[in-house]
Order: sequence, then structure tokens, then C-alpha cells
Amino acid sequence: MTIIIQENVFSISKIISELSKKDNVGAVVSFSGYVREFSKEKKLKFMEIEHYPGMTEKSLESIEKKARNQWDVNETIIVHRVGKLLPKDIIVGVIVSSKHRTNAFKACEFIIDFLKTDAPFWKKEISDEDKVWVSERQEDIKKKTNWNKLD
Repeated sequence: MTIIIQENVFSISKIISELSKKDNVGAVVSFSGYVREFSKEKKLKFMEIEHYPGMTEKSLESIEKKARNQWDVNETIIVHRVGKLLPKDIIVGVIVSSKHRTNAFKACEFIIDFLKTDAPFWKKEISDEDKVWVSERQEDIKKKTNWNKLD
């Protein structure tokens, strides 16, 4: 497991390439999240993302551990950016390798669904009209609730 919180841009393709070279890898699945150009019909100038150092990493470790307990995965890498991000900038990458694709797909989806609701990140969207803190979306809460049915 690797968890990285950083301001700098990262290359998800480079991470995928490195993971695919390791032993016993039959599948590498990834999710990439980007800053949208528009939010609620407002053109965004940029987004600011804050986190709680230490707590954020522990939260992501817990999410990753839950995924590992459900699916047989080789390795997981979670990279999340903080600071000022412009439209089309990459925000988050979740990369999972496994011997089999089903485990990699499910673990990757599980991790991003829980990251969206449980990890202590705060996002502020800045447009010409205003500055708005982003709230949890009901869609994300529903996705997390569906995973809880696994227990």
C-alpha cells in the first residue's frame, strides 16, 4: 500500500507502468479524478483542496485495508493532490494491481467510493460569481451504503 498526499501533479500512466512490471500481476485497474470546468453551471476558475495531515493518511489506510480484506489484491496506490488546482488538473488517482481483473476492479471502485465520503478532504470551488465549499453528494453516500451491504 502506498498513500501519497501532495501538491504536485503526478502521472497516473507512469504509476500504472511501474505496477504492471511487478510479479504476479494479471490486471491493473485505475481511477483518475479531474477538476471539472463547470460546477452547477458556473465556470470554475480553480479549486482549493485542504486536508488534515496524519488523519487523512490514516483514513485512507483504513479504507485500503477494508478493500484488501474483501478482495485479493497485490498492491494499491492512492495519490491525492491538495492546494490550488485548475480545471482539467488531475486530483486523485487510485491504482490497484491483482492477479485477476475482478478483484482489481472491485477494490478500485470500493476505494474511490469510500474516499469520496470518508477521507478528510475539503474542496472549495472558486468561480467569478462566488466561492463555495463542496458538500457530500447524495450519489456518493448511496454508493458507499451499497458497499456496506457486503458485511
